[in-house]
Amino acid sequence: MSKLKITYVRSAIHCPVTHKRVIESLGLRKLNQTVEQPDNPAIRGMVRKVNYLLCVEEINE
Repeated sequence: MSKLKITYVRSAIHCPVTHKRVIESLGLRKLNQTVEQPDNPAIRGMVRKVNYLLCVEEINE
């Protein structure tokens, strides 16, 4: 199963509250923090919503 490597690269200070909640639900708390999440439609949808704040790479295992 593949995974997504998600890095938080831009601050969400002036973003809507819903976008801040998506960042938190992805497990990101600080800038330049990286998390690995499973590649599924739910995670893809969250990443698509806040794609301007993130850098995403696909990891094939």
